[in-house]
Amino acid sequence: MSDWFERGTAWIANRPGIALLVILFVTAGAVGGYLDPSWAKRSWQSWVGQPAETVGDDEQSSEGNRRPAAGGGRRSGVTTPGDAILVVETPDLFSQAGWSALQDIIQELESLDYVAGVRSLNSVPSMNLFGLADPIFPRGPGSPERFARAKERALAHPFIAGQMLSADGRTTLLSVEFDFLMVRSDEDCIRGLRAAAELAAARHPQTAFTFTVTGRVPIVLSSVQGQDTDRLKYQLIGYSIIVLMSIILFRGLAAVLIVTMASALGVCWTLGYSRYFDIDFNPLVNVILPVLVSLVGFTDGVHLMTTIRRYRARGASGREAAVKGLREVGLACALTSLTTAIGLGSLMLAEHRLVQEFGKCSVVGVVLTFLAVITCIPVACASPLGRSLHLGYDKSLVEQHLGRISSVIDWVLRYKRLVSLAGIGLMIVLCGICSTLRPDQRVATTLPRSSEAALGMAKMDEALGGLELAQVDIAWEHPRAFDDQEVATFIGEVDQLLRQEPLLGHPLSIRGIAAALGGAESSPDQLSLAALLPVGLRQTYYNPDSQAAAVTFRVQDLGIARYSEVFERVQRGLDELVAKYPGFTATLGGGAVWRWENLYRIVVDLLVSLGTAIVIIFFVLALAYRSLTIGLISIVPNLFPLAVAGVYLVWVGQALEIVTVCAFTVCLGIAVDDSIHFLTRYHEQLKLTGSHDPDRAIRDAFTGVGTALIITTLVLVAGFSSVFLADSRDHIIFASMGTITITAALFADLLILPAMLSWFNRPTK
Repeated sequence: MSDWFERGTAWIANRPGIALLVILFVTAGAVGGYLDPSWAKRSWQSWVGQPAETVGDDEQSSEGNRRPAAGGGRRSGVTTPGDAILVVETPDLFSQAGWSALQDIIQELESLDYVAGVRSLNSVPSMNLFGLADPIFPRGPGSPERFARAKERALAHPFIAGQMLSADGRTTLLSVEFDFLMVRSDEDCIRGLRAAAELAAARHPQTAFTFTVTGRVPIVLSSVQGQDTDRLKYQLIGYSIIVLMSIILFRGLAAVLIVTMASALGVCWTLGYSRYFDIDFNPLVNVILPVLVSLVGFTDGVHLMTTIRRYRARGASGREAAVKGLREVGLACALTSLTTAIGLGSLMLAEHRLVQEFGKCSVVGVVLTFLAVITCIPVACASPLGRSLHLGYDKSLVEQHLGRISSVIDWVLRYKRLVSLAGIGLMIVLCGICSTLRPDQRVATTLPRSSEAALGMAKMDEALGGLELAQVDIAWEHPRAFDDQEVATFIGEVDQLLRQEPLLGHPLSIRGIAAALGGAESSPDQLSLAALLPVGLRQTYYNPDSQAAAVTFRVQDLGIARYSEVFERVQRGLDELVAKYPGFTATLGGGAVWRWENLYRIVVDLLVSLGTAIVIIFFVLALAYRSLTIGLISIVPNLFPLAVAGVYLVWVGQALEIVTVCAFTVCLGIAVDDSIHFLTRYHEQLKLTGSHDPDRAIRDAFTGVGTALIITTLVLVAGFSSVFLADSRDHIIFASMGTITITAALFADLLILPAMLSWFNRPTK
């Protein structure tokens, strides 16, 4: 395989014109992805004569056959979060001035052409037996005593207390529905609402109001905007630092331009071709993937460029140096790309769509980046840019001090058994500490820390028990099998079960609503009183025609790990109730419950992929070097950096999240790259020495790849460090793990790997 690969890469390097055509052809495909990714599908359908895809009858019928929930679809209750939530804080709400100001604020919001409606304290239905208008707040001027009574009534109202008003009466919610056809920009949905509210409040200087916008649409927009801003901003900063550090370390501008050009081309190709997969918003693809492929491309590019510069300094032409460089390190670059692609490809076996898409795009990205490195760098070396590659080679900071670092290798080889045992033992201990990590997830972690949506969520957690609503969906068999009292009893027991959990905020059921209407708890007609409610509102909580009901409750954004035991207790309680009342079913539902049920599966998918990647790396290296021993040895220095990063997570109290496990996958690819380059050079040097002097082969391998190892580590650590200035918590965690892993990988490659090679991979006599 080595001979075949050397001939193939030499053929490419000797024909820069053909390599340039390959670059232009692949670039054209990427540009097509940026401009109109659907052109490929349309062209294929046109060529084979296939009509455009339509929604099939089966899919439509399956949608129509779904059993309606208690609300018959999207919940329409007054407590249901709208498209956006305006959190209003004021100490003057229950006063004539404050109430008048709030009405003015609502009118100002409703005057916006993109606002379809605003639900407020005025929107709650009357709660009396006769269904007559019975407003809580005075319709005209009111005395302080009337507003004091209004506060008491509001805090006793099931649709207000804990749903739209805090217990202290200082925080209320305005639920906003958008007319999306009239929305002109994303800013309308956040800043536009707040600006309108502040404009109205300014007309009432005697009152004090504070506004924060959060909710479903602002959270999504803040997440997307934060990722786009951070991604562009900190990628530019990071790439600038990488280029600057490379110039300082290489002492040669031409070499830096060629390496960064190849890496940037790989990123450009990857993002362009990823658009052909019809991927919607996927933070793993949008944020993690460009970093991954740029690191892979930069690492391989530095190893290749270091070798090319050495041959160029010895007098070889740019084309000859590229041919010799590819022959020397091309196989190692191919192995790093192969192991990284196969390991990340295992993500496609996951059950979660985001993970599958990330795995698929990562494989494409790694392959395209390898193609960019082996074509772009030889073409550039054969161009006029390659004439000055050797300039500054003898002044490289790393080259000048490499001899001092070589003494570390001598010390390691002298105490190889001690270093090997210490490395293996330390790795086992670190892995044991990592086993204490547990899955978790919070919505706020996907948002910039200073974003208004995140601040609004925190305020709702504190004042109202959480922004997010979850529910228990109740159903029963045969409409006439149970009377209202049996249904009311079952709903009441579910309500009581939820109220026993302090982290579940303000459960609301038809039982509590009927009690507020005046129905006695033991009355057989209690649920009949619900007929006094508006139809849409009543069916949100009780729909006898569909034999369905619902009990809603609020969930704080404390992390799914905090709610895991809560949901488990509730689920056990629901199972006991279902067993106690045959014919009834009760199911937990809602976004928080879905994340609780699926988060563990997602994280396990990623961890299984990580484990699969490690196993694949072992087999690929064992096969490539035709040595089971080398395959086993490679596991320790590649696991060690991951274990160090895992211990860091334990130390800072960070749980296992999607971003951390993806960071593990990326970090594994970085660690493996350096190990493979070292092992490849060691294997070649071992063949040159006739397998009689492995210690000399180790020293020669370090001399050959040590410069590239140290340069890539210093440059990548500097690039990652720029992300510490980001406002996104996920980006900071990713950068922290990347910095720690890269540093630990260099430590393992300079200490543990040489020691284990010298001790375990002894030549047979």
